Amino acid sequence: MNPSEDYKTRIYNAYLSRGPEREPVFDRLAAERRARLLARLLKGWLPEDRELPIADLGCGSGEVLYFLKGRGYTRVAGVDVSPEQVQAARQVVPEVVEADLFDFLDRHREKFGLIFALDLLEHLRKDDVLRFLDASHRALGGGGRLILQTPNADSPMASGLRYGDFTHEVCFTPSSLGWLLNLVGFTGVESREGGPRPLGILSLGRTLLWRLIRRGIQLWNLAETGSAGSGIYTRVFLLSGIKR
Repeated sequence: MNPSEDYKTRIYNAYLSRGPEREPVFDRLAAERRARLLARLLKGWLPEDRELPIADLGCGSGEVLYFLKGRGYTRVAGVDVSPEQVQAARQVVPEVVEADLFDFLDRHREKFGLIFALDLLEHLRKDDVLRFLDASHRALGGGGRLILQTPNADSPMASGLRYGDFTHEVCFTPSSLGWLLNLVGFTGVESREGGPRPLGILSLGRTLLWRLIRRGIQLWNLAETGSAGSGIYTRVFLLSGIKR
């Protein structure tokens, strides 16, 4: 190991080869399954204009890029710091770069109509979270949308996901992250659950069971605090904001 290499660089450089995937190969079957779920999770948040420039920050192995390509979006680009994940994502679209996300955003001011940052914010230190939100705001054109996904501190299972990756730094609730988006100038902030959606018989059963569990969590909150809480208790949640 290079003495100047920090722990995150060491981990990101071997994100796939030392993990369960073992090699930087795009998993089309997994991407197909996630695409079906994303279509439900993102309903109403995707632009009608299929030629609008879209960036996927921390694109990983390219599942979101695959979803967007399948929906007919023609100007999609990805960025990631992991060379192995970039190699896998380029099997989906060639416009994927290995770069620091702050450098990437600074080079593309007012360029994008939509920015994705799924499972990214939790990897940033607190001082970089606001820096990232500011940079994303600058990289969006007027009316552009930012879509985030991150572990949910309101979930009873939050600690498992919060500490499930050694590079995780922070955890948010829908209200705390929504407040930050308002602070940096986003409007129309909306949060959603990241849990099951009815895509078939098994997922329908999971969805119905989850609704019962959610009611139980709300009852727990009501008994302890007098409030039912946010109503969003899945392990991860999604949040969207629009640039004025």
